[in-house]
Amino acid sequence: MADTENFEETGRKLFAQPCDFIWAATDALQLPPSGPPEIAFAGRSNVGKSSLLNALTNRKALARTSNTPGRTQALNFFDLGTPPRLRLVDMPGYGHAAASKNKIASWTRLMHDYLRGRATLKRVFVLIDGRHGLKPIDNDMLDLLDRAAVSYQAVLTKADDIKDADRAPRLAETAAALAKRPAAFPEIILTSSETGAGIAELRGAIAKLLAEHSS
Repeated sequence: MADTENFEETGRKLFAQPCDFIWAATDALQLPPSGPPEIAFAGRSNVGKSSLLNALTNRKALARTSNTPGRTQALNFFDLGTPPRLRLVDMPGYGHAAASKNKIASWTRLMHDYLRGRATLKRVFVLIDGRHGLKPIDNDMLDLLDRAAVSYQAVLTKADDIKDADRAPRLAETAAALAKRPAAFPEIILTSSETGAGIAELRGAIAKLLAEHSS
């Protein structure tokens, strides 16, 4: 428990630092040069990714929020800290039904190129709507991450909209599904951008990851 509390405090201090947008890439040729360790955030459209990034960084508009799915159409890079200690990567939302086949193919190719060739990428946090659990489109993303051999961790969003009786079963079913996957990190974090639940835990997990890769 003490280690967890220490990392949560380290995470709080880490995310209290300046966080600035530095780069957007719509294809692999536009990716920025490698720099500090990177963590990426992926999730299907309207899962609450922008809201979570804003809550994580104590910002109101670091990442744009919208009720219209599919607003994030590029890999957006943010440097955290001065000098930068960590780079956050906001990945395009997947599974947007109204997007054209060409656009979906372009996003998929961009994510694949980024995931398979980025040495500084330490983990992808995959956001899953906690109200509904894993959907086929989420499993497609997990398949991509497994093939790329990129470490990833599940973050269940919108905890404030999950009935109390459904929380433990949702966590259990998600854990059981991830246990069968080779690149999945076993711990699942339940979050709410509205109430702040789980945000300190997520910051702590990121701080621990950063410490492990800098030691």
